[in-house]
Amino acid sequence: MTDSDPQQGSLKSARLLVIGLVSVIVVLGLAVIVLAIGRGGQRPSPQVNVLANSRDPCVECHRRATPGIVEQYGHSAMAAANVTCMDCHRAQQDQPGAIKHEGYTILGEPTPGTCERCHPKEVAEFDQSRHSLPAYVAYAGSTGLDSAQLAAYRSIPEGTYQPDLSRNAIFAMEGDSITRFACQTCHAIGKPRVDGSVGDCTKCHLRHEFSLEQARKPETCNACHIGPDHPQFEIYTESPHGIMYHTNGDTWNWDAEAGTLTPRDFPAPTCAICHMSGFGNSATTHDVGDRLTWYLFAPISTRRPSWQDNRTRMQNVCRTCHNEEFVKEFYLRADEATEAVNGLVARSDSIMAPLKARGLLTPQPFDEPIDFTYFDTWHFYGRTAKFGVWMQGPDYTQWHGAYELLHNLSKLRKEVKEKLGEAGARR
Repeated sequence: MTDSDPQQGSLKSARLLVIGLVSVIVVLGLAVIVLAIGRGGQRPSPQVNVLANSRDPCVECHRRATPGIVEQYGHSAMAAANVTCMDCHRAQQDQPGAIKHEGYTILGEPTPGTCERCHPKEVAEFDQSRHSLPAYVAYAGSTGLDSAQLAAYRSIPEGTYQPDLSRNAIFAMEGDSITRFACQTCHAIGKPRVDGSVGDCTKCHLRHEFSLEQARKPETCNACHIGPDHPQFEIYTESPHGIMYHTNGDTWNWDAEAGTLTPRDFPAPTCAICHMSGFGNSATTHDVGDRLTWYLFAPISTRRPSWQDNRTRMQNVCRTCHNEEFVKEFYLRADEATEAVNGLVARSDSIMAPLKARGLLTPQPFDEPIDFTYFDTWHFYGRTAKFGVWMQGPDYTQWHGAYELLHNLSKLRKEVKEKLGEAGARR
């Protein structure tokens, strides 16, 4: 038989066709596997500790002293990028906060000033956020802030909104022994550091794994955004977005590269998607107020200074999944609801006005029951109702918010009437 034999040629062509088909199937199969892994399928968790065979002196010592830290860091992206312990912990002898440790000069707790060497954009954005100095001042007041920090505080939107530079009255009454385990735990996210930098990155990026997945999950925000005055996590849990997360979130692509996220990675938003992540036409930011329209935390909410730009950035995220008509209608109705809650809270001011006009309120805060009733009206129930509106939590808008607000207005009327009556009897 020769190469020109028709039968031989047919067999050769058939073999080439089979080989070609097999190659295509293999390539497509690999593509499907890669796509499934990249889109949040059943990805195996990393089993390799990149520090397993490390001879770094810090690793060798802490492998014996604190093995959990070494295990965590060994699975981190930073360890995989050859960032060593001393890259973050090494300090100069005259550096504020530096200590001697096993012959080295180190920072026991690196600061945002340390993180800034590799993450300048993220630190700059954080410094302009409500998580920065406003969080700290709301708890501890401005005592201890230097002139530069005070100027920085006043340049942040929350720092221009009726800034209260004194230590919070409730926290002062409770005392440091309690508040160090309570309010300080969360509000210290914005504390000034000895090197002049501000904040605590590890409040959201828990050491030593610094997991991208962990920082993106709502449970991390839940550490602080929970409870009667800011129940964002509970509201999220009952919202349509939260339901999708709790039922399907284990299939989402939590490790996707920052700035590349799409609805294929996250079919519904988390706290980070709405407020921080690069999504749709909105870029990644560490300023958590960058997409907010209102000062929802305030007794009577007003719009933020750059609310139009902020709203555009948030709506860019919304439009990635929702159509234009839905987004516009939602914002229109949520604005109306916010104003309605403002109106209810304003009633509490009107109810209290006769007592203030007659000088029947003591100058000290929280020294009689009516002070607590008045405070709860806006701080717990007014805020909760507004948060519930914007995060789509009907139970918190209604029964934990508007209903309780109306209930407290009734109590407030009774207490004001009693105080007026007592004052008249004395006269």
